[in-house]
Amino acid sequence: MAELLIRDTEIFDGTGADRYRGDVLVDGGRIAAIAPPGTLTEADRIIDEGENLALAPGFIDMHAHSDLHLLTEPGHFPKLSQGITTEVIGQDGLSYAPIDDAALAIVRRQIAGWNGNPADLDFSWRTVAEYLDRLDSSGITPNAAYLVPQGTLRLMVVGSEKRDATPAEIERMRTLLTQALAEGAVGMSSGLTYTPGMYADTSELAALCEVVAAAGGFYAPHTRSYGAGALEAYAEMIDLSRRTGCALHLTHATMNFGVNRGRAPEFLAMVDAALADGCDISLDTYPYLPGSTTLSALLPSWAMSGGPDAALEQIADLPTRLRIVADVNVNGSDGCHGVTVEWETIQISGVANPELDRYVGRTVSEIAADRDMPPVEVFFDLLTRDQLATTILQHVGHEENVRAIMRHPRHMGGSDALLVGERPHPRAWGTFPRYLGHYARELGVLGLEDCVHHLTGRPAQRLRLPDRGLIREGYAADLVLFDPATVADTATFENPKQQARGIPYVLVNGEFALDAGKPTGVRAGRALRMNSVRKETR
Repeated sequence: MAELLIRDTEIFDGTGADRYRGDVLVDGGRIAAIAPPGTLTEADRIIDEGENLALAPGFIDMHAHSDLHLLTEPGHFPKLSQGITTEVIGQDGLSYAPIDDAALAIVRRQIAGWNGNPADLDFSWRTVAEYLDRLDSSGITPNAAYLVPQGTLRLMVVGSEKRDATPAEIERMRTLLTQALAEGAVGMSSGLTYTPGMYADTSELAALCEVVAAAGGFYAPHTRSYGAGALEAYAEMIDLSRRTGCALHLTHATMNFGVNRGRAPEFLAMVDAALADGCDISLDTYPYLPGSTTLSALLPSWAMSGGPDAALEQIADLPTRLRIVADVNVNGSDGCHGVTVEWETIQISGVANPELDRYVGRTVSEIAADRDMPPVEVFFDLLTRDQLATTILQHVGHEENVRAIMRHPRHMGGSDALLVGERPHPRAWGTFPRYLGHYARELGVLGLEDCVHHLTGRPAQRLRLPDRGLIREGYAADLVLFDPATVADTATFENPKQQARGIPYVLVNGEFALDAGKPTGVRAGRALRMNSVRKETR
């Protein structure tokens, strides 16, 4: 007898086709049968709530920052409770594999605001293969796919300083990248407003993209600007795709800050022109206006050259400090996307130093007013006392841009969620139900079938997963049962750690990870390795 029968449910199959009613049988981690309602009758367990619940493939988060959270908090409830069954990690050009001892020490500190810096975690892996093996041996709740972080490659080979890579250094990065892709990474990411990855020029990136293209992966850049130079930054990435033949995935694709209000159609026209020319381009977004990053990301890139310790020394040196003030307040910092920092938009979301807890949830401007000091001095004080680990929300988005990009036929969902801090961005708990509830059901920006396609079948195609992202016989049973009438995000900026409404059941590889709204503790996820996927498709 089969393990599970989901009887007489409304099926959204992940293709964007019209919903239909049916019975779905799950056995051995796979979708064993799909039949008209009432056709299938027996299984060890039967879910018969079809009049209220709909069935969809598990949601795929195309931009996740769970690289350490998967190991330290393997239940992964913020993402599980949204219906996410696969995440793409290794984002924004900075992560933990491949790595060496010197680079690891820097990366752990530099992105502590993204992932924390747990002192008791065993970081003994050094290669992508060893990291993916650790995920499997530790047991993870969702599946995970990994991108090779270009900034980490550069840190290992070139170091933290701002300079061009030599031909020999580029060749060494290509060798490391080739090995990482052979070990299962699905592509490469960049963080081109983060050091040291931002120091790579276009020709260096092209040399790496050639390797990614040859392996059949994709390039996922955080571009050089989402503000004053956004269109130019997107044009650089699209040109890379044209030149190298590398598939391009524009991650957290936005047009932010006052200079870009209403300009999403210009960006999308560039994408459409490249698609018409045969480029393979996709993009993801999160359905919120504010962004989220670290406070140190606002520093000009020259101030971060040399790594975290050097940056703190720069802040402490008065003449250098005055140069930083000029960039963030007058000239426009490249770390702030070429615009001057608007301190009233910078809200503290998390700190590592408990002495700073009282500032969480407040803007830099509000803190400055209370302390009767210039906002930029609050900026320096927090960076110093928190050793660059402070996380922020940046309230710089525009609703018309969000909706326009969301409608694009190559669009997918990505949370870009930082899971550390007391008041993280609510997208850590609410991204996928917000798409289904607010933008599809309430606003009608997307039809529900189309919305599910954006979150399932389309990203599975980008990841070249031959047996996920759709409800089809023989496919892996990554499944979500949700109520189309009530599904909604409940996480808010004031109270972000709130479980979504209307998602009672989530299965990962045929096992219940969420059952009647409660986590089961079952960790049936696994690392999805590109090289093994390619073998399956041959």
